[in-house]
Amino acid sequence: MSFQAPKGTFDWLPPRSEWALLVRDALSAPARRAGYGYIETPAFEDTALFSRGVGESTDIVTKEMYTFESRGGQSLTLRPEGTASVVRAVIEHGLYGGALPIKLWYSGSYFRYERAQAGRYRHFSQVGAEALGAEDPALDAELIVLAADGYASLGLKNVRLLLNSLGCKECRPAYRAALQDFLRGLDLDETTRQRIEINPLRVLDDKRPEVRAQLVGAPLVTDHLCGACKAYHEEVRGLLGAAGVAYTDDPRLVRGLDYYTRTTFEFVHDGLGAQSAVGGGGRYDGLSEMIGGPPLPSVGWALGVDRTVLAMEAEGLITERAGHVDVFAIPLGEEARRRIFPLVSELRRAGLAVDMAFGGRGVKGAMKAADRSGARYALILGERDLEAGAVQVKDLTTADQTAVPLAEVVEVLKGKLS
Repeated sequence: MSFQAPKGTFDWLPPRSEWALLVRDALSAPARRAGYGYIETPAFEDTALFSRGVGESTDIVTKEMYTFESRGGQSLTLRPEGTASVVRAVIEHGLYGGALPIKLWYSGSYFRYERAQAGRYRHFSQVGAEALGAEDPALDAELIVLAADGYASLGLKNVRLLLNSLGCKECRPAYRAALQDFLRGLDLDETTRQRIEINPLRVLDDKRPEVRAQLVGAPLVTDHLCGACKAYHEEVRGLLGAAGVAYTDDPRLVRGLDYYTRTTFEFVHDGLGAQSAVGGGGRYDGLSEMIGGPPLPSVGWALGVDRTVLAMEAEGLITERAGHVDVFAIPLGEEARRRIFPLVSELRRAGLAVDMAFGGRGVKGAMKAADRSGARYALILGERDLEAGAVQVKDLTTADQTAVPLAEVVEVLKGKLS
């Protein structure tokens, strides 16, 4: 019997997997520079954390969670998103008792039982950042700028930022009522009709063409914002402009989670087809209370690693290898292998990326392996070289080759590669 990865999942394999690592590093680097500390939470949590925090009416909770019962009878769920877990950890460990805002970033795997297609997987990877404990438009703008800088650092040119405000508990009820009145007059299936009564904003997030066609005249949340929310949103927009981050106002933008308030945003890439979102987030001022914590106004985002790699491929930014070795060592014979092995270890300890030929292959096969490795230099050690106490250093770009005393190889290669 042969096994395969479960449907909707895939394996990251070299050399493409190197790009996933590079993307994780690039997307998290701006947050690390801005004082965000790393947090790691469990891959599974109490099911109620997500049903209460993410929202009973969301597709994630009603259709997409991987839920199971532990041997002790507890209902547990593989995390479908990162924010609820981070807020739970902040509450559990009392981090809100210190300096605010609490700035945290994370990276990991998330799980949703979705309809598998290109760019939408049941096991996917994200980098996230959250700033908890402050209601400040500059914090919203900071996080958006950090995400934009992460995408830009990868060389991506076609990532667009969509921006909206969902209002607050003061102005949302009037908008909710107007939206419900509008939606009740549409030709919708029974499940969607039930959603109108529970959380009508969810209907605006419906991706089905037959539903989207009917939503054209739906009332806009931006027309119902209170004075405080309007002023807050204008401040966020102004700060983004001052930081040189371009955005498009999208009054129909609704994120797929119930906890968002005020600022909401999405990063999209037009080269990905139906799954155009590469990341997004927003403010979630009431989430802490929803899961039993103190008032903790917060804002955050999650950026998709898998989708960002796809976006880079769409822009032709993925080359054959993201990383490579600097030096490839080729021993010719048993004695050469014994002598070159400690040299390889010494080169690695000196900070160089080094691989070597294994399996006793001949010169021709070993040189092919050296070329495939992407190394700049080959180290060739044969019988004559051993007698002379030297090793041949071959530049694989120019084919120039010189003999270098074994005692000097590390310094010579460090000089060539610095």
